[in-house]
Amino acid sequence: MMGIGMRELIIILLVVLVVFGTKKLRSIGSDLGGAVKGFKSAMKDGEAEGEESAKQIKQQLSGDAEFPENKPASTANKSTSDRNV
Repeated sequence: MMGIGMRELIIILLVVLVVFGTKKLRSIGSDLGGAVKGFKSAMKDGEAEGEESAKQIKQQLSGDAEFPENKPASTANKSTSDRNV
């Protein structure tokens, strides 16, 4: 397998420079940098939103679930007294 070496990379960059020119390359570079910055910020916002949604779901699920250890003692005693009758 052949990879791109330093010599080939320099030749490619020179050809791109000749074809597009320095002004166009500057604008392409700044546009590309802005796109990468926007993508990173969107990823951070998405992660924060996902974590917030996960917290809300956990709170909703923990409030709906009824476990015997979470019930008050009077309710637990009542259910055992009903069985004895």
